[in-house]
Amino acid sequence: MHHPFTPVASVPVDPRKARVHEEGWQSWSPSGAYALGDRPYRPTNSNWATVCYRPGVTVPEGTFQGEGLLALDPGDGSPVRLWAATDPLSEVPSIRLVMADDDAVAEVSADGPVKEWTGTGIQSVLGDWADSLQLPAPRPAPTVWCSWYEYFTAVTEDDIHENLRAMETLDLPIDVVQIDDGYQKALGDWLTLSGRFRSRAGIADTIRARGRRAGIWTAPFLVDPASDLAAEHPEWLVRDEDGGFTHGGRNWGHDLRVLDTTHPEAAAYLTEVFRTLRAEGYDYFKVDFLYAGALDGVRHDADVDALTAYRNGVRLIREAIGEDAYLLGCGAPILPSVGLFDAMRVSPDTAPHRRPEADDYSQPGQDPAEFTGVGRQWQHGRLWVNDPDCLMARPAVETRERWAAHVEATGGLMASSDRLLSLDEWGVATTVRLLGGAAR
Repeated sequence: MHHPFTPVASVPVDPRKARVHEEGWQSWSPSGAYALGDRPYRPTNSNWATVCYRPGVTVPEGTFQGEGLLALDPGDGSPVRLWAATDPLSEVPSIRLVMADDDAVAEVSADGPVKEWTGTGIQSVLGDWADSLQLPAPRPAPTVWCSWYEYFTAVTEDDIHENLRAMETLDLPIDVVQIDDGYQKALGDWLTLSGRFRSRAGIADTIRARGRRAGIWTAPFLVDPASDLAAEHPEWLVRDEDGGFTHGGRNWGHDLRVLDTTHPEAAAYLTEVFRTLRAEGYDYFKVDFLYAGALDGVRHDADVDALTAYRNGVRLIREAIGEDAYLLGCGAPILPSVGLFDAMRVSPDTAPHRRPEADDYSQPGQDPAEFTGVGRQWQHGRLWVNDPDCLMARPAVETRERWAAHVEATGGLMASSDRLLSLDEWGVATTVRLLGGAAR
């Protein structure tokens, strides 16, 4: 629930040297440090505002705003100051900074309770705050091959077989073979195959027989209106105040709906999906577009707020797959996800190109992925293993050397997403180096 903004601090600054760190709402929301004269990245259309930023929250012109975290380096030699949510799992206030009329004082306000921290650098003080949560150290991430950035939704079972053989031919140090979007009939119909796959259990058996682990992608809280689930169980979907369906954003050519994990039958279905996948041999799960589970709406259990519904939904998944399975979040609200995941995507999607569509830094592109990935480096090893997104090392990828250097520098989850037979000598050597150098 949003409350009126109230003053938190007035801080003298050197306007030429001061820097402000905005923490975005979810994985794809731009996060990083700006000079006071910079214009922070904002959504360029209403759909991306829902899918990639904090829904329903707008930021006035000339205002810096962090969701639950905002840091200021005054630039005058005084300590860096951080304002952080006091209870980030249940309430994530927006924190604003504007410059006073004389441009020498920063005025900070928030629409909920925050606590102040001080330190010697922006990344350092953010790390101090994360350390204060006293989370257990995340376990090392496996190395991964993912189908997405080569095949996208057109992936076939034969593509998986081809790349399995190529891993052996090229002697690549890949632990997990992760099937991404495209194996399923529709969002929501996770156990019904598209026509491009013959047997989900069969391909998992093949992966495991070759000495690797089987991984799979889902977007568990989104439902395609054309799915069997939407047609057969509309009562399982979150509603808006007018009785229509809560809008989960537009993607895959449809206006998407949201699964209500507070509905007992919907929760049982979600549990069945993940227990089935686990029983079939999958033990690495990428759960994506998780922002949907935290959208406001009318749920079956009216006493459960959106953030609690989100966390409980993720816990259902964890219980179904077991503690030994590896869980990677993506498109997830950052602070409400603390303590739930082994690894987390900490940036927008990368892409074979540098610049994002419409220069919106929530959209796929190497530039936005690097900006936010660097801005969230403080999370790595503290909240989870950071996922900087996949290495793409094939010759067709623009500035592949620079992108590979960024992925390597993060020290996070290392995943390849090329058709492996398309790699040239540099691509193979780089893939071997990054995956072979990962913490195993």
